[in-house]
Amino acid sequence: MKDVKHQETEIQHKITKEMLIGDLVSLFPDAVGPLLEEGVHCIGCGASNFETIEQGLLGHGASEQDIARVIEKLNKAVEESKKYPSNPESVTITEGAADKVGELLKKQKKPFEGLRISVVPGGCSGFQYGFEFAEKKDKEDKVLEVKGVKFFIDSSSMDMMKGSKIEYVESLQGSGFKISNPNAHGSCGCGKSFS
Repeated sequence: MKDVKHQETEIQHKITKEMLIGDLVSLFPDAVGPLLEEGVHCIGCGASNFETIEQGLLGHGASEQDIARVIEKLNKAVEESKKYPSNPESVTITEGAADKVGELLKKQKKPFEGLRISVVPGGCSGFQYGFEFAEKKDKEDKVLEVKGVKFFIDSSSMDMMKGSKIEYVESLQGSGFKISNPNAHGSCGCGKSFS
């Protein structure tokens, strides 16, 4: 009996191309990254809430193969978000992000202790994220460690990033660090800055 209940839960959480974009956003907000990577930046706007994921992707020029690939990525993102639930009092860093930073640190000629992440004024929406290798911890830094890799975030940046999740994503449009920040009220079209 328990196995059947568990199986029903898995079936309920499976994302299909027929799911409405509005349902995806409300049920799995941490998993919308693959749609954003495909250029579907209108997620959450009134126009797209009642479209299916398939309709949204077709409207952005996706093929049936692209849609199948994105659905697979969305389901993987849901599983990943279960492994790394956001911490409302801190910042969550995924193992994939830690692996990438560890790899980058090894390639540096200078010995760095970790990666500094900050929120700085700039960009077209008011603030943007800064990333730089750090030789040492500053007095104001909070240190987060994942898989032996250190991340430094100063206290004012931490206040603006509480509850955020940092991951490393690879897509056809490029690779890089993605920050899902629940404190951001809006972001620009390029996704590099927020308000």
